[in-house]
Amino acid sequence: MTAQLALLGGVPVRTKLFPAYKVMGEEEKMAACRVIESGVLSRFLGAWHADFYGGPEVQAFEREWAAIAGVKNGISVNSCTSGLYAAVGAAGVGPGDEIIVSPYTMAASATAPLIFSAIPVFADIDPQTYCLSAETIRPKITPRTRAIIVVHIFGQPADMDPIMELAREHDLIVIEDCAQTPFATYKGRPVGSLGHMGVFSLNYHKHIHTGEGGIVTTNDDNLAERVQLIRNHAEAVVEKKGVTNLVNMIGFNFRMGEIEAAIGREQLKKGTGLIAQRKSNVAYLESRLKDLPGLTMPHIGAAGDHVYYVHTLDYDAGVTGVSRERIVQALKAELPSTELREGDGPLMGIGYVKPLYLMPMFQSQIAYGKSGYPFTSPLYEGRVDYRKGLCPNVERAHYERVITHEMMRPGMSNTDLDDVAAAFRKVWQNLESLR
Repeated sequence: MTAQLALLGGVPVRTKLFPAYKVMGEEEKMAACRVIESGVLSRFLGAWHADFYGGPEVQAFEREWAAIAGVKNGISVNSCTSGLYAAVGAAGVGPGDEIIVSPYTMAASATAPLIFSAIPVFADIDPQTYCLSAETIRPKITPRTRAIIVVHIFGQPADMDPIMELAREHDLIVIEDCAQTPFATYKGRPVGSLGHMGVFSLNYHKHIHTGEGGIVTTNDDNLAERVQLIRNHAEAVVEKKGVTNLVNMIGFNFRMGEIEAAIGREQLKKGTGLIAQRKSNVAYLESRLKDLPGLTMPHIGAAGDHVYYVHTLDYDAGVTGVSRERIVQALKAELPSTELREGDGPLMGIGYVKPLYLMPMFQSQIAYGKSGYPFTSPLYEGRVDYRKGLCPNVERAHYERVITHEMMRPGMSNTDLDDVAAAFRKVWQNLESLR
């Protein structure tokens, strides 16, 4: 006899909390203590000086990350958001320019152009990888387009070769947002080395982390210098450093501390193993879910790699006769929260983020001041479009099809994954009671 769903009064598959995602250990503790004992928590100076580039831990971390990413330059920052801002500034973007962005990502990936008074132009996503593609980007290119921010979303790289070919054709800068794809490769090449610049996140819920932090990668020494200047009070440095190109040389304080860098160096050593665990966990779980009607496992595109920031499932309510919302409600009733995130409930949800062009900022076209700048800037000769229906693929994915969950992270044992799979199978065995 089929067990009754917990949603309808039955007993849940599991009530014991899932294990926390903990990637910190004795190595990170010792690294932090080493810095504290040194007495040097930061060595940045916002002036042209030997300490303009930061302290020994920061510089070592940058070199070590660059080596793994296969690039000449790594520039640490205090967040991926800061890194995106610095990369856009380094690209020379300014008022009147457009940057093509993704509508299905964390907001900073699309608002970064606004920092330099440029206009974000949204291209649709590929319906299988959820990334931008050359096909969706091409119709959005205008004479005002200056750059493309390509987000490798959910852990899978975008199909970069056609995008780079398109960028060369139109003389565009390509910035890779690699926040969710550290250690991923595209046709054997590391992400962050494929475009003109790559930006990584070290936020606490990423694959590896320093609490907060980020890294910008590039093979272009000029772009690296400009990112370093924007990171650290450019306007106070350019004269003595001998920099004559003053475009976007208004600097910020985007600097990383020595403790974060020391922790990052230890985290970097663990990255390959943590990615392997994610892949192994996903493979194990998918072997138990792949035969469920209406549920499709993540598509692996031309990149040939996926590092699974989250596990993204494509759900077809037309097959099961049960709405996605009802299915997820039933699944969550069968499963517990995760340690350290008890208030979040089971780590599963419908969609990801609402298509960004539907945010109030874009719907009202108000950013700086009351007059709608930069959308109303006299330097902007275009007409931006943020109407609902703009990107049908992303709207279909978010509002109808995507289910995401995080119950495949390192720390989850096969027994834990068996419980996740059991919850899915129990819900599918009770579809009739949900209709």
